[in-house]
Amino acid sequence: MAPPVAERGLKSVVWQKIKATVFDDCRKEGEWKIMLLDEFTTKLLASCCKMSDLLEEGITVVENIHKNREPVRQMKALYFITPTSKSVDCFLRDFGSKSENKYKTAYIYFTDFCPDNLFNKIKASCSKSIRRCKEINISFIPHESQVYTLDVPDAFYYCYSPDPGNAKGKDAIMEAMADQIVTVCATLDENPGVRYKSKPLDNASKLAQLVEKKLEEYYKIDEKSLIKGKTHSQLLIIDRGFDPVSTVLHELTFQAMAYDLLPIENDTYKYKTDGKEKEAILEEEDDLWVRIRHRHIAVVLEEIPKLMKEISSTKKATEGKTSLSALTQLMKKMPHFRKQITKQVVHLNLAEDCMNKFKLNIEKLCKTEQDLALGTDAEGQKVKDSMRVLLPVLLNKNHDNCDKIRAILLYIFSINGTTEENLDRLIQNVKIENESDMIRNWSYLGVPIVPQSQQGKPLRKDRSAEETFQLSRWTPFIKDIMEDAIDNRLDSKEWPYCSQYPAVWNGSGAVSARQKPRANYLEDRRNGSKLIVFVIGGITYSEMRCAYEVSQAHKSCEVIIGSTHILTPKKLLDDIKMLNKPKDKISFIKDE
Repeated sequence: MAPPVAERGLKSVVWQKIKATVFDDCRKEGEWKIMLLDEFTTKLLASCCKMSDLLEEGITVVENIHKNREPVRQMKALYFITPTSKSVDCFLRDFGSKSENKYKTAYIYFTDFCPDNLFNKIKASCSKSIRRCKEINISFIPHESQVYTLDVPDAFYYCYSPDPGNAKGKDAIMEAMADQIVTVCATLDENPGVRYKSKPLDNASKLAQLVEKKLEEYYKIDEKSLIKGKTHSQLLIIDRGFDPVSTVLHELTFQAMAYDLLPIENDTYKYKTDGKEKEAILEEEDDLWVRIRHRHIAVVLEEIPKLMKEISSTKKATEGKTSLSALTQLMKKMPHFRKQITKQVVHLNLAEDCMNKFKLNIEKLCKTEQDLALGTDAEGQKVKDSMRVLLPVLLNKNHDNCDKIRAILLYIFSINGTTEENLDRLIQNVKIENESDMIRNWSYLGVPIVPQSQQGKPLRKDRSAEETFQLSRWTPFIKDIMEDAIDNRLDSKEWPYCSQYPAVWNGSGAVSARQKPRANYLEDRRNGSKLIVFVIGGITYSEMRCAYEVSQAHKSCEVIIGSTHILTPKKLLDDIKMLNKPKDKISFIKDE
């Protein structure tokens, strides 16, 4: 069978594991099955395969386990579900009694460990109808080739809410996250040394201890019954407050900018071309998207017309500047180039939409934001008075409240916290009393808001020699951390290990004299070390970009970054605003 989807990293690894542990396990030539999925496994499969791939595996229909379905008693059913009471109860309803069974027999595959009470419930009710019942240990979504999520956005509330009444919910979600992170390591066949950022909160420490314990248990009882020692990889666990700046700054690299400024939902971008409403999914199957998503918008705007000219060079169909209308005409004249040109049209639309927003308001903001974030201006001169830098943004009537709040936050982060009096004055002047929790509640993430922090801000790497655009001088903090981890320069007090005897870290790719030098880059990657990063409470698109940049620069170490979910500045500020609200106002997605 041809490899499905983009043969890229994590997605490919996950699909191959699902094929081997699920489809190959219950395969019988010429026998079609119905597949039942719940909400989580629907997302999981959608992230790594297409319906055509499932057809090749003998799946004729895919159904939602939670919906009412007609019985198909002559067919076997393959259940790929999470081990929750909600999904198990739906399964049990399908096999209520022999005369009422919806399907001929059942093959059940759980994403991860099935609790004894649920397993016993299944055993007692309908064991005769079950051909297989297995746990496959994939309980995360491979979002991109080097990015994963646990798909638990509500973890943010449970981990950072100050309400002591949430302690049980927090413990439950910590346990669930630890189980999910172990399945990430298991899927990558790694037993990494686990480290965590020790301050200012203890979430990372608690989660790291849980993960270490569960890794030990998992590798004691893996299917080969062998105890797997620590591999040459590291897992770093960090609390979201480690870098507040990167979460609110306006980013000008293509993917981060688009998701911040445009209403892209579920990776679907809506646009108009030729007077018609169209939709495009921003995904790794699109090679052009992979090629340009991490580039600066200025480079993207130069790049796409160049690509257009390459395509159209066989016929001089477009002269001079490439416009969207010229591309549309070109598609009509040259239908065999339609597929290639459609991609260019999507990305040119996307880039132009971003630029329209940028020119309208964002351009003026960006210089202020960069000066506040770095504490220096574009010439490298120290910013002496941060308030003087901030005021023009607050007085500008064209900026909306959200942008002003982002600027105020960058000002407060730049001075490491402010006084109550100063904060009150800012909130009243900008008339954002109703939104003030978007600022104040950052303190629950361990970020100094009021009062000022006595601790100095952490030192940053000097990147002044790196070429960059004036409005994109800030580098996410996570890039420093990734590079230091690979070069074995992380401070062991600030980044303690959980395990007493971590494996020797070989992230820098140093090869001992006994090892044969590796033949090529791919081989190096296959056998090389991995740096797995997990951030509690969301990662930004700019932080995702850093994983690719650092992997590119350190060929022998692949960086895989993940979190509870992926965030945009607006979504994060909404979440922060809710932190001091009662729990019953927040929906808890995960079925405990």
